[in-house]
Amino acid sequence: MTALEKATGDAVLKFEPFVLHVLCQELQDAQLLQSVAIESGFRNSGITVGRGGKIVMAVRSTHCLEVPLSHKGKLMVSEEYIEFLIQVANRKMEEN
Repeated sequence: MTALEKATGDAVLKFEPFVLHVLCQELQDAQLLQSVAIESGFRNSGITVGRGGKIVMAVRSTHCLEVPLSHKGKLMVSEEYIEFLIQVANRKMEEN
C-alpha cells in the first residue's frame, strides 16, 4: 500500500500463468503431449511448427489475472479490494 500511495503513474496487479515450452522431435510426440496437457486442465496448450520444421509444444495454464489499481497516481480501488486480489492471485499460484 505504501508503494501504491507513492506511485505517480499507473499500477497494475498482474499474475501470469504457468508456461512450459517443449521441443519435440516428431509431430506425434507434440500431439500426445498436447492431449495430456489439455486433459490435465492446461486448456491454452498448443503446438507451433517453425519455418525450419522445429516443433514446439507449449503447455499453458489459464490462471491469469490483470487488474488496474491506480491511474496517474490516483488509487482507483480500496485497500480491502487489493487484499482480496492478493488472495485470488495466491490461490491461482497454488493452482498453477
